[in-house]
Amino acid sequence: MSQIDLHIHSTVSDGCYRPEEIVRRAAALGLAVIALADHDSVDGITPALEAAKNFPRLKVLPCVEVSTDVDHGEVHILGYFIDCTSQKLKVALAGFRNSREGRAQGMIAKLASLGIHITWPRVQEIAGGGSVGRPHIALAMLEKGYITSIKEAFDKYIARDGPAYVTREKITPAEAVTLVLQTNGLPVMAHPFTVPDPEVTITELKKTGLVGIEAYYNGYTNGEINSLVSLAKRLNLIVTGGTDYHGLDNSSEIMMGGIDVPASSVTRLTALAGQRKLKLANL
Repeated sequence: MSQIDLHIHSTVSDGCYRPEEIVRRAAALGLAVIALADHDSVDGITPALEAAKNFPRLKVLPCVEVSTDVDHGEVHILGYFIDCTSQKLKVALAGFRNSREGRAQGMIAKLASLGIHITWPRVQEIAGGGSVGRPHIALAMLEKGYITSIKEAFDKYIARDGPAYVTREKITPAEAVTLVLQTNGLPVMAHPFTVPDPEVTITELKKTGLVGIEAYYNGYTNGEINSLVSLAKRLNLIVTGGTDYHGLDNSSEIMMGGIDVPASSVTRLTALAGQRKLKLANL
């Protein structure tokens, strides 16, 4: 098991465990460095950092995952060492979360037309006050017996090309990179194979200020990892990695620390943050 996991979600977005519980579980697993990277929210960062004070061997990197949209795919930007007190960031993220709610309600309506009846109040309950995401809809479907797994919900209904999918308002990848930079973060492209030709997208975003790419990721083959590592070397980008852990009842998900992420990922991120005089939280 790796001691590093730079991509984890909590109940603040679409994960199943509160930020404090994520920290406790990570410490119990013997992890040394984690990043809490909730979708469109930084509300879990302060509780996670507070909880980490009880586990001096575990370091928590502040992060956020911003969703953007492109033709024939999605680009998600991770912002490491983000300033969670930035008013500019909070306003932008609040807008993204409102858009998520509108999309979720649209998906519920589409599911109803397909004979799948779940309610918006129940989806909100499952989200627990966090940013509403598709996994919450999937959990509501699972609860009522319409599906047998979270994966089935995505595969049959709510994946990008599924019959119940609804788009939402998103910014461009370049705008997301700029937002992270303007709020004192380091922008890294998450799971790059969500676009058909990641090299083109990554090369363009490097010009905007992208500093890294997530190469070590759940489900990626050795060939895919090696191609991303090679690309990162050519473009002088930092290579990061993580499990994208949500704590869902999903056979395709692996436990925190289940992806082998090299220590150099943290070393290079921390060094660059230091050069840019960013706040290093509890590192």
